[in-house]
Amino acid sequence: MPATTHFDEALLESHLPVDVRTPLEFEEDHLPGAINVPLLSNEERVEIGTLYKQQGPHLARQRGLELTAHRFPEMVSTIASQVKGRPALVYCWRGGLRSKTVTSILDLTGHPAVQLIGGYKAFRGVVSDYFTPFSPKVPLIVLHGMTGIGKTTLLARLKERGCSVLDLEGLACHRGSAFGQLGLQQTLTQKRFETLLWDEIRKAPQGMPLILEGESERIGRVSLPGDFYQKMAAGVRVWCFASIETRVRRLIEEYGLPEYKEEMGAALQRIRKKLGGKKCEELEGHLERWEMEPFMTGLICDYYDKVYYKNREWVADFDLSMEDFDAAADELIARVKALP
Repeated sequence: MPATTHFDEALLESHLPVDVRTPLEFEEDHLPGAINVPLLSNEERVEIGTLYKQQGPHLARQRGLELTAHRFPEMVSTIASQVKGRPALVYCWRGGLRSKTVTSILDLTGHPAVQLIGGYKAFRGVVSDYFTPFSPKVPLIVLHGMTGIGKTTLLARLKERGCSVLDLEGLACHRGSAFGQLGLQQTLTQKRFETLLWDEIRKAPQGMPLILEGESERIGRVSLPGDFYQKMAAGVRVWCFASIETRVRRLIEEYGLPEYKEEMGAALQRIRKKLGGKKCEELEGHLERWEMEPFMTGLICDYYDKVYYKNREWVADFDLSMEDFDAAADELIARVKALP
């Protein structure tokens, strides 16, 4: 019998997670740092599952051996080349035959390996439980402010200075606005987003307030898990501000690339109803002529500032000028240190 173990996050540092599920299963989500060494292809898994249901486990296992036996040497070689002195933590969907088989083969060939009890399903339970309820061990410092302020840039500056930072938009591959997917591909699943979020919080510097940008419950196609949004809303609120001129310049720097023109036109159509036909046509004209300054100014004045935070009923714990990122980082760090 191969060695087995229950999931513990310390295993992610001491072992190499080896996911022996199909490429489709791996793409949906996987343990942080895992490599995919599939025992079955996507199509073969369907074939084996159908055979199991229709003719029983004996014939399904026999067919599985026929399909996979010739792959064992290459799988062992692939895993051995990646472990770099660590034992392999082998898992499948729920700690069944696939991971047991690969763990046994690794053990027989002299490579340290353990099978994860409960497989990916057990790990998924850990992540889900973490966010229901979400109980942050440190204060959450939440940056709010109108579009174009540069909150994501500030987060990057703070991270460079050793602060504990969480970039939700970066994890979601979406900027969280009507034009939020320009130049990005939000292909990750909800499960993958939650795993990335769990792992990022786990790896954040300990004992320091966690600084993040205020978001809605949805960021593109993914949602903040559990009661994360509610706990974020209850955090320390920082209202970030800058002049319209500064915001226009920053939006042009981020979005004003010719290769985005077609995507920008499509995004503009999605907000036509909120803009109104006349305003939308004006912006269409600016975009067609590539007049970025009036285009971005129009977006700010006629859309963003009328839609986002328009019903803000709360009062910020403090305001933060974002005209200069380094000065803003200095002030925010000083303010955070002074928190009770």
